[in-house]
Amino acid sequence: MPEVLTGKVALITGGSSGIGLATAMRFVNEGAYVFITGRRQAELDSAKTLIGRNVTTVQGDVTKLADLDALYETIKEEKGHLDVIFANAGGGGFEPFEAVTPESFDATFNLNIRATFFTIQKGLPLLRDGASIIMTGSIAAVKVVPYLGTYGAAKAALRSLARTLTIELKERKIRTNLLSPGPVDTPPMAGFPKEVLGAMVASIPLGRMASSEELAAAALFLASSESSFITGIELFADGGAAQI
Repeated sequence: MPEVLTGKVALITGGSSGIGLATAMRFVNEGAYVFITGRRQAELDSAKTLIGRNVTTVQGDVTKLADLDALYETIKEEKGHLDVIFANAGGGGFEPFEAVTPESFDATFNLNIRATFFTIQKGLPLLRDGASIIMTGSIAAVKVVPYLGTYGAAKAALRSLARTLTIELKERKIRTNLLSPGPVDTPPMAGFPKEVLGAMVASIPLGRMASSEELAAAALFLASSESSFITGIELFADGGAAQI
């Protein structure tokens, strides 16, 4: 079968582990050249070795605008353009509502919505017309998960942003979509309380967590011409958890 991203250049934030790494590997296998960014150089080095080819790693923190500027300068110098932005970096911890502090609130919103917003804004000059923008959401935005209220609220803001960009970028035929997973079997999940994990899995009609590779397959669909008439949607890859 032909490689569906042949000749494309993609950026994946949070690309050194989990969904981001699996997606980077899939994109490269489908013909793309991929830039990945993350905060920890050792993880980036391991990811580069694992991916093996057609990848550039850029250490940086997406919540810092100067790091985003440096990232895009590297992409501009090496490739000159982008065809895909996968704004995947995100995360949040368990906190009861009454325990949320201004500092933890700001950290969660800075990572999940502010950093995503400016990752896309600063990347627009490099995006070719007809490009694809993908953001990682979460079913926590639509299905209540106790103690993830701040995280869920931040992810809910991405749904609005996807709709806005669908309209504002329509003249350039740039598509924007939100990919929203349920529980995914990645290292951060090991930090969840066992009873919470058990309840999560029990609520999934397919009876298990997703693999990172399954999310990568969904991201590939949204990045490629296979989804050429799809924009402004929220694609749930959640085993049915938020659909019942």
